[in-house]
Amino acid sequence: MADGAQNQRVDTMSAIRHAGRTALIALGLLLPLIGFQTVTNINDVLVLTTRWPLLFTIVAIVAACCFLYSLALAPWIAQREQRPAQAAPPAWRYYVDNWGIPFAIAAAVAYPLVIYFTIGTNGGQKWIDTFGVQILIYVMLGWGLNIVVGLAGLLDLGYVAFYAVGAYSYALLAKTFGLSFWILLPLAGVLSSFWGILLGFPVLRLRGDYLAIVTLAFGEIIRLILINWVALTNGYAGIISIPRPTFFGLPFTASDSGFAAHFGLEFSPLHRLIFLYYVILALALLTCFVTVRLRRLPIGRAWEALREDEIACRALGINTTNTKLTAFAMGAMFAGFAGSFFAAREAFISPESFTFIESATILAIVVLGGMGSQIGVVIAAIVMIGGTEIMRQLDFLKAIFGQTFDPSQYRMLLFGLAMVIIMIWRPRGLIATRTPSVFLRKRSDISVDLAKEGHG
Repeated sequence: MADGAQNQRVDTMSAIRHAGRTALIALGLLLPLIGFQTVTNINDVLVLTTRWPLLFTIVAIVAACCFLYSLALAPWIAQREQRPAQAAPPAWRYYVDNWGIPFAIAAAVAYPLVIYFTIGTNGGQKWIDTFGVQILIYVMLGWGLNIVVGLAGLLDLGYVAFYAVGAYSYALLAKTFGLSFWILLPLAGVLSSFWGILLGFPVLRLRGDYLAIVTLAFGEIIRLILINWVALTNGYAGIISIPRPTFFGLPFTASDSGFAAHFGLEFSPLHRLIFLYYVILALALLTCFVTVRLRRLPIGRAWEALREDEIACRALGINTTNTKLTAFAMGAMFAGFAGSFFAAREAFISPESFTFIESATILAIVVLGGMGSQIGVVIAAIVMIGGTEIMRQLDFLKAIFGQTFDPSQYRMLLFGLAMVIIMIWRPRGLIATRTPSVFLRKRSDISVDLAKEGHG
């Protein structure tokens, strides 16, 4: 009993010391970022102000989390790793594997209708547009980038360039030639795919950091072209009055020829949002379906072989040139679809919508969710994009930290912290298992413990 109490006191003191060291490090890092702020006063003079309550609150939260981790979570993880592997998966896995995906799809299909009949027009717009359409756009982008990064293992930091190509292709062709959304949607994907092939050729011999630098440069080149080619893209001013998609020729307006009047309904802005929700849901499910099917084909297995070891891939006689180009082309095509939908949804686009931070956000969704995992991308997109929108609603924090406090400004800080935690806790992401695309008699997941990074 005495030894147990003494060990507990030792563990507590060790956790306190660890939390104290972490708090000092956090204080040093966050002092210039959060503790000080420059603002412009009424005389248009830059003044340095302080935010001590916010700084010390964040440091205290970091110290408390570190203390709880050292005292409770770390011993539990160590004990869990020493447990023998289970011969059979738990019972709940059977229900998740067989009913999880159908239930999720049914919930996604019913979501806007539930919002429409429960909340109504006033509050329903935010929930359908912001928490529905916006999240699905990033889910689709994440699934498209997952082909390049998760399956083929090609680090792409300029993925937003293909997103921009799809958006500007739709906007320019729709305003110039008056073509409909349904004609330009596949055309925008084809044009983005063409640019994906153009990017693929210069980077055929590049890997790792060099590949990341070139793709980052490609994304910035596309953005600078959009800014400086004013005669075509209108520069920073962007393109306005982009035609919106219609329902078989019926616009979602309050006129007599609109959707509501044709079906004898009372006009509501939610009609257009629900229609857009189902369009992006169908596009996202199409992206997922094509990705899963391609993964089972020889090209999908070639992508995974390239991801694991390019030298071994060449030794097996796989054409790595075609493998890389098809990965870039397929990923860019789905980004083009999402870009054309984005332009049709917003009716306005500008180069500011396609900055590097968008590529970083999409890549973070893929990495946090688990590279190569479709379900992981969905979970990460809901947490990251939905979490950002929830932070915009935390107005009660202004009563604590002042009226100038904006919680959404700290979303990237929280995302960075989440990335660090995930990389320590689950290096392969939230969904850390791999399901073989080809199996004999019985499908079984490959645990992260059985494969090192880059070796399986």
